[in-house]
Amino acid sequence: MEENVLEGLECVYVKPDTLTDKYQHYCPGCGHGVVHKVLMEVIEELGIQDKTIGVAPVGCSVFAYNYMNVDMQEAAHGRASAVATGVKRVLPDKYVYSYQGDGDLAAIGTGETIHTVNRGENILMIFINNGIYGMTGGQMAPTSLPGQVTSTTPYGRDPKKIGYPLKITDLLANLPGAYYVTRQAVHTPNAVRKLKKAIKNSFEYQLLDRGTCFIEVVSNCPSGWKMTPVDTIKYLEEEMLPQYPLGDLKVPQNN
Repeated sequence: MEENVLEGLECVYVKPDTLTDKYQHYCPGCGHGVVHKVLMEVIEELGIQDKTIGVAPVGCSVFAYNYMNVDMQEAAHGRASAVATGVKRVLPDKYVYSYQGDGDLAAIGTGETIHTVNRGENILMIFINNGIYGMTGGQMAPTSLPGQVTSTTPYGRDPKKIGYPLKITDLLANLPGAYYVTRQAVHTPNAVRKLKKAIKNSFEYQLLDRGTCFIEVVSNCPSGWKMTPVDTIKYLEEEMLPQYPLGDLKVPQNN
Protein backbone atom coordinates (compact mmCIF):
# COMPACT_ATOMS: atom_id res chain seq x y z
CA MET A 1 0.00 0.00 0.00
CA GLU A 2 2.72 2.47 0.99
CA GLU A 3 4.72 1.77 -2.17
CA ASN A 4 1.65 2.41 -4.31
CA VAL A 5 0.98 5.73 -2.56
CA LEU A 6 4.57 6.91 -2.99
CA GLU A 7 4.96 5.68 -6.55
CA GLY A 8 5.36 8.53 -9.01
CA LEU A 9 6.01 11.17 -6.34
CA GLU A 10 9.15 13.28 -6.49
CA CYS A 11 11.41 13.06 -3.46
CA VAL A 12 12.13 16.60 -2.25
CA TYR A 13 14.05 15.88 0.94
CA VAL A 14 16.08 13.05 2.45
CA LYS A 15 17.32 13.19 6.03
CA PRO A 16 21.13 13.22 6.03
CA ASP A 17 22.88 10.22 7.54
CA THR A 18 24.69 12.67 9.79
CA LEU A 19 21.45 13.14 11.75
CA THR A 20 20.41 10.28 14.00
CA ASP A 21 16.85 8.91 14.14
CA LYS A 22 16.50 9.85 17.80
CA TYR A 23 13.48 12.03 18.66
CA GLN A 24 14.63 15.58 19.44
CA HIS A 25 13.49 17.09 22.73
CA TYR A 26 13.24 20.70 21.54
CA CYS A 27 9.99 22.63 21.95
CA PRO A 28 7.75 23.08 18.88
CA GLY A 29 8.95 26.09 16.89
CA CYS A 30 12.44 26.13 18.38
CA GLY A 31 15.27 26.98 16.01
CA HIS A 32 17.73 24.41 17.35
CA GLY A 33 16.33 21.59 15.23
CA VAL A 34 16.73 23.64 12.04
CA VAL A 35 20.32 24.54 12.88
CA HIS A 36 21.08 20.89 13.66
CA LYS A 37 19.68 19.86 10.28
CA VAL A 38 21.60 22.48 8.31
CA LEU A 39 24.85 21.78 10.15
CA MET A 40 24.59 18.05 9.53
CA GLU A 41 23.64 18.59 5.87
CA VAL A 42 26.82 20.57 5.33
CA ILE A 43 28.98 17.93 7.00
CA GLU A 44 27.44 15.21 4.83
CA GLU A 45 27.75 17.23 1.63
CA LEU A 46 31.40 18.01 2.33
CA GLY A 47 32.06 14.33 3.04
CA ILE A 48 33.70 15.04 6.40
CA GLN A 49 31.49 13.02 8.76
CA ASP A 50 34.39 10.81 9.90
CA LYS A 51 36.68 13.83 10.23
CA THR A 52 34.42 16.06 12.33
CA ILE A 53 34.28 16.48 16.11
CA GLY A 54 31.60 18.58 17.79
CA VAL A 55 31.50 19.88 21.35
CA ALA A 56 28.12 20.06 23.08
CA PRO A 57 27.32 22.70 25.75
CA VAL A 58 25.11 22.88 28.81
CA GLY A 59 21.74 24.37 27.95
CA CYS A 60 18.84 23.50 25.65
CA SER A 61 21.23 21.72 23.28
CA VAL A 62 22.96 19.75 26.03
CA PHE A 63 21.85 16.51 24.31
CA ALA A 64 23.11 17.55 20.87
CA TYR A 65 25.36 14.50 20.87
CA ASN A 66 22.24 12.32 20.67
CA TYR A 67 21.17 13.93 17.40
CA MET A 68 24.41 14.60 15.54
CA ASN A 69 25.94 11.47 14.06
CA VAL A 70 29.54 12.63 14.35
CA ASP A 71 32.11 12.28 17.11
CA MET A 72 30.98 14.48 20.01
CA GLN A 73 32.38 15.62 23.34
CA GLU A 74 30.35 17.10 26.20
CA ALA A 75 31.77 20.18 27.95
CA ALA A 76 31.11 21.80 31.30
CA HIS A 77 28.87 24.87 31.29
CA GLY A 78 30.51 27.65 29.28
CA ARG A 79 33.66 25.68 28.52
CA ALA A 80 32.83 24.31 25.08
CA SER A 81 35.25 26.57 23.22
CA ALA A 82 38.05 25.63 25.64
CA VAL A 83 37.33 21.93 25.10
CA ALA A 84 37.16 22.46 21.34
CA THR A 85 40.52 24.22 21.53
CA GLY A 86 42.07 21.18 23.20
CA VAL A 87 40.52 18.79 20.70
CA LYS A 88 41.77 20.80 17.72
CA ARG A 89 45.27 21.15 19.09
CA VAL A 90 45.56 17.41 19.74
CA LEU A 91 43.86 16.49 16.45
CA PRO A 92 44.67 19.36 14.05
CA ASP A 93 43.56 17.38 11.00
CA LYS A 94 39.96 17.18 12.28
CA TYR A 95 37.14 19.64 11.65
CA VAL A 96 36.13 20.92 15.08
CA TYR A 97 33.12 22.98 16.13
CA SER A 98 31.44 24.05 19.36
CA TYR A 99 27.67 24.53 19.59
CA GLN A 100 26.54 26.88 22.36
CA GLY A 101 23.63 28.99 23.55
CA ASP A 102 23.70 32.58 24.79
CA GLY A 103 23.79 31.72 28.49
CA ASP A 104 26.55 29.17 27.93
CA LEU A 105 28.70 31.22 25.56
CA ALA A 106 28.00 34.83 26.57
CA ALA A 107 27.47 34.50 30.34
CA ILE A 108 29.33 31.77 32.20
CA GLY A 109 31.59 31.19 29.19
CA THR A 110 32.39 34.82 28.35
CA GLY A 111 36.04 34.48 29.34
CA GLU A 112 36.59 31.26 27.43
CA THR A 113 34.84 32.69 24.38
CA ILE A 114 36.83 35.90 24.21
CA HIS A 115 40.21 34.27 24.76
CA THR A 116 39.50 31.43 22.32
CA VAL A 117 38.80 33.93 19.55
CA ASN A 118 41.59 36.27 20.61
CA ARG A 119 44.06 33.40 20.23
CA GLY A 120 42.61 32.65 16.82
CA GLU A 121 41.92 29.00 17.55
CA ASN A 122 41.23 27.20 14.28
CA ILE A 123 37.69 26.06 15.12
CA LEU A 124 34.10 26.96 14.26
CA MET A 125 31.94 28.35 17.07
CA ILE A 126 28.17 28.24 16.52
CA PHE A 127 26.30 30.57 18.87
CA ILE A 128 22.51 30.28 19.25
CA ASN A 129 21.05 33.59 20.47
CA ASN A 130 17.40 33.41 21.52
CA GLY A 131 17.71 36.15 24.12
CA ILE A 132 16.78 34.03 27.12
CA TYR A 133 17.71 31.04 29.27
CA GLY A 134 15.42 28.49 27.65
CA MET A 135 16.25 25.29 29.55
CA THR A 136 16.26 26.50 33.15
CA GLY A 137 13.05 28.53 33.35
CA GLY A 138 13.21 31.56 31.10
CA GLN A 139 15.58 33.76 33.08
CA MET A 140 17.17 36.89 31.63
CA ALA A 141 20.25 36.19 29.52
CA PRO A 142 23.05 38.61 28.59
CA THR A 143 21.35 38.93 25.21
CA SER A 144 17.84 39.72 26.54
CA LEU A 145 16.41 42.92 25.08
CA PRO A 146 15.71 46.15 26.98
CA GLY A 147 12.21 45.87 28.42
CA GLN A 148 12.05 42.12 27.78
CA VAL A 149 9.97 40.26 30.33
CA THR A 150 11.61 37.14 31.71
CA SER A 151 11.19 35.09 34.87
CA THR A 152 13.91 37.17 36.55
CA THR A 153 12.82 40.51 35.02
CA PRO A 154 9.02 40.38 35.44
CA TYR A 155 8.78 44.13 34.81
CA GLY A 156 11.12 44.05 31.86
CA ARG A 157 14.89 44.40 31.59
CA ASP A 158 15.99 47.81 32.84
CA PRO A 159 19.36 48.71 31.28
CA LYS A 160 20.04 51.29 34.01
CA LYS A 161 19.94 48.58 36.66
CA ILE A 162 20.97 45.47 34.78
CA GLY A 163 22.92 46.73 31.80
CA TYR A 164 22.37 46.57 28.08
CA PRO A 165 22.22 43.47 25.88
CA LEU A 166 25.68 42.05 25.25
CA LYS A 167 26.49 42.03 21.55
CA ILE A 168 29.18 39.44 21.98
CA THR A 169 29.51 38.81 18.24
CA ASP A 170 30.27 42.48 17.55
CA LEU A 171 32.97 42.41 20.24
CA LEU A 172 34.55 39.27 18.85
CA ALA A 173 34.67 40.65 15.31
CA ASN A 174 37.19 43.24 16.51
CA LEU A 175 39.66 40.66 17.82
CA PRO A 176 42.67 39.90 15.61
CA GLY A 177 42.17 36.16 15.98
CA ALA A 178 38.70 36.28 14.41
CA TYR A 179 38.86 35.20 10.79
CA TYR A 180 35.20 34.99 9.80
CA VAL A 181 32.34 36.39 11.89
CA THR A 182 28.72 36.47 10.77
CA ARG A 183 25.20 36.73 12.19
CA GLN A 184 22.48 34.64 10.58
CA ALA A 185 18.99 33.30 11.42
CA VAL A 186 16.64 30.40 10.64
CA HIS A 187 13.18 32.04 10.62
CA THR A 188 12.74 32.03 6.82
CA PRO A 189 13.85 29.69 4.01
CA ASN A 190 16.18 32.37 2.65
CA ALA A 191 17.76 32.82 6.09
CA VAL A 192 18.30 29.07 6.35
CA ARG A 193 20.07 29.02 2.98
CA LYS A 194 22.38 31.85 4.07
CA LEU A 195 23.20 30.06 7.32
CA LYS A 196 24.05 26.90 5.40
CA LYS A 197 26.45 28.83 3.18
CA ALA A 198 28.07 30.41 6.25
CA ILE A 199 28.61 27.00 7.87
CA LYS A 200 30.05 25.58 4.66
CA ASN A 201 32.43 28.52 4.34
CA SER A 202 33.54 28.11 7.94
CA PHE A 203 34.49 24.46 7.57
CA GLU A 204 36.38 25.23 4.38
CA TYR A 205 38.22 28.07 6.13
CA GLN A 206 39.51 25.59 8.72
CA LEU A 207 41.74 24.16 6.02
CA LEU A 208 43.46 27.55 5.80
CA ASP A 209 44.26 27.74 9.54
CA ARG A 210 43.84 31.53 9.64
CA GLY A 211 41.82 31.93 12.84
CA THR A 212 38.43 31.40 14.45
CA CYS A 213 35.15 31.25 12.55
CA PHE A 214 32.17 32.44 14.57
CA ILE A 215 28.52 32.18 13.53
CA GLU A 216 25.75 33.73 15.61
CA VAL A 217 22.28 32.39 14.85
CA VAL A 218 19.42 34.61 16.02
CA SER A 219 16.69 32.16 16.97
CA ASN A 220 13.28 32.07 18.61
CA CYS A 221 12.15 30.48 21.87
CA PRO A 222 8.37 29.98 22.02
CA SER A 223 8.44 28.52 25.53
CA GLY A 224 10.76 31.12 27.01
CA TRP A 225 9.07 34.02 25.26
CA LYS A 226 5.61 32.70 26.19
CA MET A 227 4.41 32.96 22.59
CA THR A 228 3.13 30.72 19.85
CA PRO A 229 5.74 29.69 17.27
CA VAL A 230 4.09 31.99 14.71
CA ASP A 231 4.16 34.97 17.08
CA THR A 232 7.84 34.38 17.83
CA ILE A 233 8.69 34.93 14.16
CA LYS A 234 7.06 38.36 14.29
CA TYR A 235 8.83 39.19 17.55
CA LEU A 236 12.15 38.05 16.13
CA GLU A 237 11.75 40.24 13.06
CA GLU A 238 10.41 43.32 14.85
CA GLU A 239 12.36 43.22 18.12
CA MET A 240 15.38 40.89 17.91
CA LEU A 241 16.75 41.72 14.48
CA PRO A 242 16.90 45.52 15.01
CA GLN A 243 19.11 44.77 18.03
CA TYR A 244 21.01 41.98 16.27
CA PRO A 245 21.05 42.80 12.52
CA LEU A 246 21.90 39.95 10.19
CA GLY A 247 24.92 39.82 7.94
CA ASP A 248 28.69 39.42 7.91
CA LEU A 249 30.65 41.32 10.54
CA LYS A 250 34.11 40.19 9.43
CA VAL A 251 35.04 38.40 6.26
CA PRO A 252 38.42 37.10 5.06
CA GLN A 253 40.34 39.65 3.02
CA ASN A 254 42.85 37.32 1.44
CA ASN A 255 42.51 33.57 1.29
